[in-house]
Amino acid sequence: MQIIKNATLHTMAGIDGEQGYVAFENGRIVETGRRFDPARFPGADIHDAQGRIVTPGLIDPHCHIGVVEEGIQFEGMDHNEMTNPIFPELRGIDSLYPGDSAFQSASAAGVTTVVTGPGSANVIGGTFTAVKTVGETVEDMVLREEVAMKMALGENPKRVYSGQKKSPSTRMASAALMREWLIRAQEYRDKLTAYEEGQAEDKPAFDMKLHSLMRVFEGMKVKIHAHRSDDITTAVRVAGEFGLDASIDHGTEAHLIPSTLKQSGLAVILGPTLGAATKYETASRTFKSAGILDSYQVPISIMTDHPVVPAENALVQVALFVKAGLPREKALRAVTLDAARVNGLEDRVGSLEPGKDADLVIWEGDPLDIMSDPARVYIDGNPLRI
Repeated sequence: MQIIKNATLHTMAGIDGEQGYVAFENGRIVETGRRFDPARFPGADIHDAQGRIVTPGLIDPHCHIGVVEEGIQFEGMDHNEMTNPIFPELRGIDSLYPGDSAFQSASAAGVTTVVTGPGSANVIGGTFTAVKTVGETVEDMVLREEVAMKMALGENPKRVYSGQKKSPSTRMASAALMREWLIRAQEYRDKLTAYEEGQAEDKPAFDMKLHSLMRVFEGMKVKIHAHRSDDITTAVRVAGEFGLDASIDHGTEAHLIPSTLKQSGLAVILGPTLGAATKYETASRTFKSAGILDSYQVPISIMTDHPVVPAENALVQVALFVKAGLPREKALRAVTLDAARVNGLEDRVGSLEPGKDADLVIWEGDPLDIMSDPARVYIDGNPLRI
């Protein structure tokens, strides 16, 4: 049993800024509380946090770490299969390199879980994976092999395929391709279900694309890349037509249509916002966006899109969102519990609660002060050397 006592806890589960303790064993949190009684934990390994802030480990809800390797060009760029706009059968986990040096930088900065996967060159690009930021092999790191199906609208698919003289070369073609393949996957699933339930004699021929894509009708989440407000509303429209459990990833102009997003019920994974606008789609980026969306009760989390913003700078972005109006506690949730929830990982990570993974950070100072570093980082209850 390990215990961190005299901590200023931000559990994301009821204790916010109060002194307390966290007890964990065998990689899982056993309990949290306000008053620590050492007699209840004989023989425990006790660490005194000396009043420091303790939070859950940070979560990056959308990035490409390990799939786009740091410091490497072609050899390490395995995030976009730019030979066909439809690739639902691809799995980001099959491109992930545990030796990417960015993992060490991320974990040392308190980022303990990342959701990483394919880029946005394709209208349907394959699945994201959720991994911890330490481990010798992918199997050591994996939290969930397939978290969500990646889709994309806007400039990226039309630029890639118009350059190859292929469809899509317009926004309407991207939307049409997305619909076409969703319809095909729905029909494939219906035929397969009818066969399995004895309502049809013929089993449909196996189709790897459709077999993978049909899972979005079985509860698999969908990440839809969309920056501009018109692409966001297209994503909302398509998600509604097919009943997809979708999020809007990037959402650069989401703050321009907050009522639409509130009505849709879709969450927005904001970012990257730190840095210059690198293309027309991001010209309206603003750190005020998170506060605006939060004021409309639109669920938000905050991504780095690593390597666009290095994962170790996740909290720099968060601090700037707070400076521009996002409430502090909401900001911390946007890279902990809400980042877990939008990816369906809240049963394992994102808050300090009994039964969840013992991923937590003891901070030297205020985590939203860019001069503050982690004093200790634990992943699955194991302290890291930082």
